[in-house]
Amino acid sequence: MPGHIYLCFLWHMHQPFYKDLATGEYKLPWTRMHALKDYYGMVKVLEEFPAVHQTFNLVPSMLVQIDEYARGEAADPFLRLALKPAEELSGRETNLILQYFFQANEERLIGRYPRYAELLRSRDRMQSNPHLTSAKFDVPMLRDLQVLSQLAWFDEEHLQNDAEVAALAAKGRDFLATDQALLGRKQQEALRKVIPVYREFAARGQIELSATPFYHPILPLLCDSNIAGISHPYVPLPSRFAYPGDAKEQLVRSRDFFEEKFGAPSIGVWPSEGSVSDQVLDMASELGFRWIATDNGVLARTLNQAATPALTYQPYLWEQNGRQIHVLFRDHYLSDLIGFVYSRMNAHAAAEHFLNEIRTNSRPIIDEGRDALVPIILDGENAWEYYQESGRPFLRHLYGLISDDRQMSAVTVTEALKTMPPTKLTGIFPGSWIQANFDVWIGHEEDNKAWEFLLAARQTYDRVMASPRADRLSDEAKRTAWEEILIAEGSDWCWWYGPEHGSANRPEFDQLFRDHVANVYRLLGEPVPTELSRPILSTVSFGLHEPPTGVIKATIDGAISSYFEWLGAGLYRLDQRSGAMHSQRSLIQELRYGSDGRNVYLRVDFSEPVARQPDLEFRLQFRNAASERFYAQHRWRSGALALEETNLPEAGVSAALGTIYETAISMSELHVRYGDSVWVSIAVFRNGLPVAALPITGELEVETREPSAWAF
Repeated sequence: MPGHIYLCFLWHMHQPFYKDLATGEYKLPWTRMHALKDYYGMVKVLEEFPAVHQTFNLVPSMLVQIDEYARGEAADPFLRLALKPAEELSGRETNLILQYFFQANEERLIGRYPRYAELLRSRDRMQSNPHLTSAKFDVPMLRDLQVLSQLAWFDEEHLQNDAEVAALAAKGRDFLATDQALLGRKQQEALRKVIPVYREFAARGQIELSATPFYHPILPLLCDSNIAGISHPYVPLPSRFAYPGDAKEQLVRSRDFFEEKFGAPSIGVWPSEGSVSDQVLDMASELGFRWIATDNGVLARTLNQAATPALTYQPYLWEQNGRQIHVLFRDHYLSDLIGFVYSRMNAHAAAEHFLNEIRTNSRPIIDEGRDALVPIILDGENAWEYYQESGRPFLRHLYGLISDDRQMSAVTVTEALKTMPPTKLTGIFPGSWIQANFDVWIGHEEDNKAWEFLLAARQTYDRVMASPRADRLSDEAKRTAWEEILIAEGSDWCWWYGPEHGSANRPEFDQLFRDHVANVYRLLGEPVPTELSRPILSTVSFGLHEPPTGVIKATIDGAISSYFEWLGAGLYRLDQRSGAMHSQRSLIQELRYGSDGRNVYLRVDFSEPVARQPDLEFRLQFRNAASERFYAQHRWRSGALALEETNLPEAGVSAALGTIYETAISMSELHVRYGDSVWVSIAVFRNGLPVAALPITGELEVETREPSAWAF
């Protein structure tokens, strides 16, 4: 008698932790956007197919964000801009909307609404001049963009079953302020449905809920970052990060969060990025998890042979030192067909191709009278923006075919584990779902720098907590500092470092990571390392750089007292469009610099008045041709500017802060001779956190020759 095919779908639902704990604001909107589109509808569609059972893996830190949105307590500047009356938008807000509100799949999300596509074409035609673009986008255009940029993310379930949302979609253009307000209310309603739909379908037994470590860290690397050298020998590695206790805490928090949110702890875990090691499996088993899943590339390296369907389509039982845990290995090829290929095919043809591939792979197994357990595990959100109607036609046809096939069933992981006895494993190869190694997250120069920053912050936390100073810190400061470390341990930051992945939001991810690390120092009352003010990304646009053209004749008074005093200065201007939408980095507009043969001059211009800024710091660093290094730190506090730290004589440093920040540094005190160069950098901090680095990377060379001798 032929065997049976058990399809085991596991959809991984995840977004990074976008909230900045220092400001309380969300720095990117993608958790909200995907909660409107994917998290609810992916479960709700199963109501039409009661025989189809599935597993949904939910990252706790994502659920925390959704819950805050659902309560109406999330401070999201993107949402505020979407709902602000178009007539009241400032020029800067208009530019931000034009930059960020087209970040959606052009064919499937933008192209679905003709007016949205029309607005994109208008923006693109004028993109070479952003000021012209904002001027050409009048109020009706802006309001249509505000509405459509949100409406495009609404799930099919809302478009089909909510009359008011459907009416907005049918209207398509010429929206009113009342439409904006309605869309805000509908977003709140949609977000409130997300967590309850998982609770409802889990209670009826149609879905199983599994978890990921709380902030989505790469557990094997937290336990011991040197393990990356096993899966990829000779890979360049940073200083060793070995905090298995942190890995355990991320798992404990995840388990306990599920018990609080859903009434029972999760018994299954999809470890972040499918990353496993023997130490991780031992830890998960100890904490009561009964199953874990990863990629069949890991299976191949564990068994040292190709992971054929015969090897992949069965459960395994890992056992070591008296502990055990079930393991599933996903079919990498089939999972990637859904994730990356079928969006380009006809929905019905894609669904039929998928099941035919499964039948072909399973035939040798079931012809022997054995059952085949086929693990399909993939991202449950990002793929659907590339599909027609968020993939619903594909999924409906797929689920219908499965429901009608007597030789095939779709089951949860726990149901799957009951179908056949497992094969024993005495160990597992350390790796992830990408090439069974950890190269995406460690080994590249950018990745390694991030690990060095994380390690330094982690060590600082331990040092302060072990010192008498800890008693003087509030419980809230200590708790939040620890939370920031756990957030910074997430895998999402290093996903964007290195050459593997690209995104228009890479600078924002970089800034978010550095902000989380900087917050650790600030909360502990420790100086924030100046290095955290500079991007880890090696390629970041800075805007504009023009070298000096003449001598500086500045009066250091914090004001532009004469048009001519900075006329010959070099100019380094930040590109405000490359920063976060609502970001402290926007305080700094540009740096001017130069020399008069006796002093080095620096001037910082601001994008907003600074007289009422509570706490600003200007940290200057200089290097001469002999590589001697000098520093000076000015702090603006309570309306006064003071030189707080320097290794230069105070007489050699003068500065003033008014509408601008100006400083002059004696060349003789820098040991710079007339005609030599000096290399300069400046970091600006506000409330103890880095605001900007000028230049963004490296140093500026300031030449001290006479104007007539300068060559350009």
